Amino acid sequence: MSSLSRELVFLILQFLDEEKFKETVHKLEQESGFYFNIKYFEEKVLAGEWDEVERYLSGFTKVDDNRYSMKIFFEIRKQKYLEALDKHDRAKAVDILVKDLKVFSTFNEELFKEITQLLTLENFRENEQLSKYGDTKSARSIMLIELKKLIEANPLFREKLVFPTLKASRLRTLINQSLNWQHQLCKNPRPNPDIKTLFTDHTCSPPNGARTSPVSVPLAAVPKAGAAYPPLVGHPPFQPPPAGPSLAGWMTNAAVSSSIQSAGVAASSMPVPPNQAVSMMKRPTITDYQSAESEQLIKRLRPSGHGIDEATYPAPIPQPSWSLDDLPKTVACTLSQGSNVTSMDFHPSRHTLLLVGSANGEITLWEIGLRERLVSKPFKIWDMQACSPQFQSAVAKDSSMSINRVTWSPDGDLMGVAFTKHLIHLHAYQQPNETRQVLEIEAHSGGVNDIAFSRPNKQLCVVTCGDDKLIKVWDMHGQKIFSFEGHDAPVYSICPHHKETIQFIFSTSLDGKIKAWLYDNMGSRVDYEAPGKWCTTMLYSADGTRLFSCGTSKDGDSHLVEWNESEGSIKRTYSGFCKKPSGVVQGVVQFDTAQNHILAAGEDNQIKFWDVDNTNMLTCIEADGGLPGFPGLRFNKEGNLLAVTTVDNGFKILANSDGLRSLRAFGNRPFEAFRSPYEASAMKVSGAPVVAGISPNIGRMDHLDRNSPAKPSPMLNGGDPASRSIDIKPRISEEKPDKAKPWELMEVLNPQQFRVATMPETPDQATKVVRLLYTNSGVGLLALGSNAIQRLWKWNRSEQNPSGKATASVVPQHWQPNSGLVMANDTGEANPEESVPCIALSKNDSYVMSACGGKVSLFNMMTFKVMTTFMPPPPASTFLAFHPQDNNIIAIGMEDSTIHIYNVRVDEVKTRLKGHQKRITGLAFSNSLHILVSSGADAQWIPQGTLSAPISHASYSCNSQLVFATFTDGNVAVFDADNLRLRCRIASSAYMSSTAINSNPAIYPYVVAAHPQEPNQFAVGLSDGSVKVMEPLESAGKWGTPAPVENGVANGRTSASSATSNQAMDQNQR
Repeated sequence: MSSLSRELVFLILQFLDEEKFKETVHKLEQESGFYFNIKYFEEKVLAGEWDEVERYLSGFTKVDDNRYSMKIFFEIRKQKYLEALDKHDRAKAVDILVKDLKVFSTFNEELFKEITQLLTLENFRENEQLSKYGDTKSARSIMLIELKKLIEANPLFREKLVFPTLKASRLRTLINQSLNWQHQLCKNPRPNPDIKTLFTDHTCSPPNGARTSPVSVPLAAVPKAGAAYPPLVGHPPFQPPPAGPSLAGWMTNAAVSSSIQSAGVAASSMPVPPNQAVSMMKRPTITDYQSAESEQLIKRLRPSGHGIDEATYPAPIPQPSWSLDDLPKTVACTLSQGSNVTSMDFHPSRHTLLLVGSANGEITLWEIGLRERLVSKPFKIWDMQACSPQFQSAVAKDSSMSINRVTWSPDGDLMGVAFTKHLIHLHAYQQPNETRQVLEIEAHSGGVNDIAFSRPNKQLCVVTCGDDKLIKVWDMHGQKIFSFEGHDAPVYSICPHHKETIQFIFSTSLDGKIKAWLYDNMGSRVDYEAPGKWCTTMLYSADGTRLFSCGTSKDGDSHLVEWNESEGSIKRTYSGFCKKPSGVVQGVVQFDTAQNHILAAGEDNQIKFWDVDNTNMLTCIEADGGLPGFPGLRFNKEGNLLAVTTVDNGFKILANSDGLRSLRAFGNRPFEAFRSPYEASAMKVSGAPVVAGISPNIGRMDHLDRNSPAKPSPMLNGGDPASRSIDIKPRISEEKPDKAKPWELMEVLNPQQFRVATMPETPDQATKVVRLLYTNSGVGLLALGSNAIQRLWKWNRSEQNPSGKATASVVPQHWQPNSGLVMANDTGEANPEESVPCIALSKNDSYVMSACGGKVSLFNMMTFKVMTTFMPPPPASTFLAFHPQDNNIIAIGMEDSTIHIYNVRVDEVKTRLKGHQKRITGLAFSNSLHILVSSGADAQWIPQGTLSAPISHASYSCNSQLVFATFTDGNVAVFDADNLRLRCRIASSAYMSSTAINSNPAIYPYVVAAHPQEPNQFAVGLSDGSVKVMEPLESAGKWGTPAPVENGVANGRTSASSATSNQAMDQNQR
């Protein structure tokens, strides 16, 4: 089908939807396969209409199209099967099993057998993996989340999940245009054409009743269709259409001059005064790397020459799919900042974390769920000597410094701060409550009025604007890469955005001008006036498809509008602002948008709300009073919380019902319990070694029977790891230790000072635990012994442990299937004691693969059966990693320093990677980037000096804030990850008996594993085969307190990044 025919289908779909032919709409979506209506799919899944769900899906994919499709159909049919079992309708369950699920047995016979066995259970929740299955409604909702992820990842659904942006009633508009054109061709067009049918071409009857044909007119002679088209019903007096207004776009027609380059930005055309059109046509407007995409994009976005809103056919009034209850209107809490709040921004993924900037130059991080300040940073110039004499002079005259804007980077790792004098600051954020100075840039002469992050060429950059009338773009090393000049007044705000691959920036200035820039040096592409012609800000909707601006005039009048990007005109003007007395300006209106359908603005001591599709104000609230004339406001990314400034140097948090629930979920639990689900979504690798230096700064020392780490030690490969950090200036901490309470190292000397649980002994207990893993769900612990056998312990739900998660407060059970099988690895001819062991769990905990010198074995975690073996030595496997999205793809590190990417399904090595010189010691896939990171035994850290005992193993905590390390002298240490300063030491006397302590050979912790959700819990595997779980006392909640940092420097070294993946760090000395 041609592209035009495809577009016609979309127009018909729009028409059917507007006319409420709902069943027909979805039938056409399914039969054409052009648009997958995810909302309709959600409705049918949640309603349990499984036949319709599969029928609708069949228009887009079949069961065996690819692995994503297979998983989609399997999840749907499995849910249908479980619901039949839950209703005890075994006849229906058997029917589903035979007709719907049998097809999957050819791909995974073991899984099909397990599903079949559910028929024998009185309640399928007795099955370990289904024990958390709730009611039908919640199960469908959970499954729907998984289905949406699979659909988005499935290449067959690519470009089918978004309906094209169309004007309302676009098909009717085209018909009206056609009729108008036909009427223009009449020899004697009448003012009131009598249009009775669409089945034949329109003709004009002469006054005497004779029939005539349309006059053949050369196309060039036909006047342009104008803004007024006659509707299909009713016949108002016909007026010949005027010529459409001249709209100069982001690029001019290539026919004007062959030397003019195609150019554009996906934000599209804006009106340009006639006297400026020529100058725009004369300059090239695109860099080479964008030209191809830009040209194609502009062709789609270039206006057709018709006027604005040419269709006069009445469009249906859009009905909002939400209610007023969705607006965050309830005051959840009021918090005091201590200084006038000038800017706020919620974290992009931690939806209750708020960054606040103040008039005194201070930035603060608030955890709204706890009503607590996590970090507070007063303004301080980091390096006065690097600043210009002009700035130093300005500060000497007036040292006050206010904040104009604070903002988060898109990934939430950086905070940007723009000040009222010259400077911007960038801080790195490390969860849960750590910040680090990254960059200080003297960005502009005068005030820096706005700051934002963007990604031209996929590289993170900072965009700023200021009183010096310039827009500047900076890289992450503080180097200026672009400077845009063209405004005639101070630049008030910026709005970076992108459409497809085209990156661009909107800017507004205090003379009311709006300009648009590509990342090149070709000048602005657009120059037009904003409503109010003064202070204006621009924002895109969350989905990036709609552009809004809001501002205040010098007369005090406020304007909120939506722009028609394709024509550079105002599409809607929202009403509801108060008319101010002439010449009275009390402030500038601020606004924000959320959920793709809400607009909010602060004015007249109120917060006002609009539906984006309705120009009339929905409602306004006073939020229990105390708001300034023009309150600042900011939605969180989910739109269920709204931060609003108050007159008494604070702010309020408004919430809807969802927002209130999320805040109540925090309760009174300690902050560290609330780890963001996004923390592990992308792996970050630091250039620093695993444990580069130890600086205990011990205030007192209790006698221990064995020595422990006490000072930094050198590395064999040399170099200070801090030099690889992205810090441009040394870290300077604003926090001062409380002199009244000197810091003390936490020393754990006996079992009463912490919680420890010993795993029950097993008949096949090894002489040494060589690898240790928590299950990804956090409910089990898996140990690989030196005898090549794996053991599994699981925690069950109980009154003492209602969550069923791993805990040191309850001893778990050794788990084994009824068959009595054990997970024993192939060892071949190798001695397991001398082999390098390796183990990895699939993301859903269904499979574990491991090796101990022989073949790699893949086990079913429920039955302990060996699914397959592969990769026989030599060379032996030394490290294993599952692909995070596909359990069939495995990365295998080898003893000969190569890495093999192996596909289990086809039993084939797909790729071999080389680059290391010695055996592979670590592999990690990124969860969000298509990247595999590896480490090798090319360099080792060997402690020296007073570090009498080497480190046997180390691991980051799940939130990357702590490092857990075990030593061959029996001690366990907990370090701060950012500076590797010791904060807690657990002596062997606290968790081992005197017999074990005095044994020969000595017993010591050989490996350590961190819990995947609890940042203060870890487990150690000992050289005698025992396994212990350790946690601080519930009353303490954490392992000691961070050691004080003097002048921001720990033992003469700046801090290195600790945000690495939670892959255990192998430091075994061999």
